[in-house]
Amino acid sequence: MNRHSLFRLLAMTLALSLALGLAACGSTETQEGAAQETPAPAAEETADGGVNVNYGISNPWDSLMPYYSVSGSNYSRIIYDKLYDRLAYLQPDGTCAPRAATSWESADDGYAILFHLDETAAFHDGTPVTAQHWVDTIALVTNPACNVLGRDTFAGLTGTDETGAAVAGETLGAEAVDETTLKLTFQNPVDPEEFLVEHNRDLYVLPTHLLGDIAPEDLVTDDFWLHPVGSGPCKFVSEVSGSTLVLAANENYQLGAPGFDTLTITVMDKANLLTALIAGDLDYYTFGGSLSEENRPVAEQAGFTVQEGTVPGTFYELMLNNETLDSPALRQAVALSLDKQLLCQQSAGSLGTVTDTSILPGTDYSRPVGESSYDPEGARERLAQAGYEGETFSLACTSQRASLAALIQQDLAAVGIQTEIETVDSATLFAGMNDGTYDMAVASHTPNSLPLWFTGSRFTADNNIFRVQDLSHYTTLLSALEQETNATARIDLVDEWEAYLQEEMPFVPLWFTYALHVQSKTVSGIDYPAAACCNENVWQWEKGEA
Repeated sequence: MNRHSLFRLLAMTLALSLALGLAACGSTETQEGAAQETPAPAAEETADGGVNVNYGISNPWDSLMPYYSVSGSNYSRIIYDKLYDRLAYLQPDGTCAPRAATSWESADDGYAILFHLDETAAFHDGTPVTAQHWVDTIALVTNPACNVLGRDTFAGLTGTDETGAAVAGETLGAEAVDETTLKLTFQNPVDPEEFLVEHNRDLYVLPTHLLGDIAPEDLVTDDFWLHPVGSGPCKFVSEVSGSTLVLAANENYQLGAPGFDTLTITVMDKANLLTALIAGDLDYYTFGGSLSEENRPVAEQAGFTVQEGTVPGTFYELMLNNETLDSPALRQAVALSLDKQLLCQQSAGSLGTVTDTSILPGTDYSRPVGESSYDPEGARERLAQAGYEGETFSLACTSQRASLAALIQQDLAAVGIQTEIETVDSATLFAGMNDGTYDMAVASHTPNSLPLWFTGSRFTADNNIFRVQDLSHYTTLLSALEQETNATARIDLVDEWEAYLQEEMPFVPLWFTYALHVQSKTVSGIDYPAAACCNENVWQWEKGEA
């Protein structure tokens, strides 16, 4: 047995023995299906002796066409991030840094944004990236004949409808002012940074000079995407669909060449990621080497450094069906019955902080955390006010959250609310809330620094996931907020919006959790927290020895 194999065996034995003394390896909820078989990891070096980074991911990407992700999942976005370029590079606190654009500024009294593009950017075939490529990309994606997904990213541009489709006879709000200046014009005033925080992860420039012979209706299924050309920090090499993706470093990337030759991305069960990292089969895994608190000792005793996030990476909520829980008093009773502090402690340990809002802590729109809203007696009073007669409500959750759902069920039962837990996969959970199958559901989401990151899209006719019977006042408040550009006035409107949510209680905010990141021993320069924004600074990674 060679030294590498011996080390691997010892490391795996250590990890597994430690894990037996702790809770089972954690697994966060995904919107994809069952875990995949774990393929054999790639060698540490490429066949020609080049430097390879082994990268683990727990769910597969569903397409290499960046505007055709059926799941719309972050697992696809984190892949697109490497093949295709985005305008900016984001941090969880909302900070935006240059990427394809070196700078940006507001124009036309806030109705437009000018993006000044990096003049050294080029596609993988050597063709310079110009503002016209961005314009042609947007024109293609907004073309109603093009069967893309996620077109609503462009819904705010002039010349588009509410779905993001271009309106015949109207001028599309995307213009190449010159070769390196892109101008986007909007139907309402837009803050450049807020636009990037909300949409950057879904904006990619396509090599439209190579797509001209493809009919728009055939674009997303064309064979071009079997060997795509982008302008990102990595170039496509090969793919085993749903299993392995091999990328090569783009030595001409405008922000710098990655410090490796190839990046081999391997799909494996989430529970195996840490074990594979300890064994040396992986150099790093997405997202940011995220780690559950119960597995922190496993990583640290194996000699890894664990970094704590400074910005919350996950928001938990109890979704409510406002048709079946048909009065504010009844929904408030649900909220008051929950001992969030205890639930948070059981779920997130020291990494969680309870909340009565979806607004990310530490922003201009945040307010100090008030006293605990846990009030069983107040919940009983609201139940009497609502005329609750003991009907049983369904409570949906994924298998990973069954124990949390059981604790919520106990809190509800303590005040007299009867529930029946239904364990389903994530896709079924969200579909069931959307069509009214379930009365409640435990869910989590990746937050950002915008005040409406969560609520802004959930009270519309197209996405009324809480099944609110009358959306009129919600939409009035949202419309006022979206059109207000004065910072002080916006804060006042956010306070009014939050007060209305507290009164109506369409959903119950639970807590935020901070991420843990296990740091790679072999790859330096990784920006771990930024992975939560679906972007990774691979152009700054350097592969070395463990």
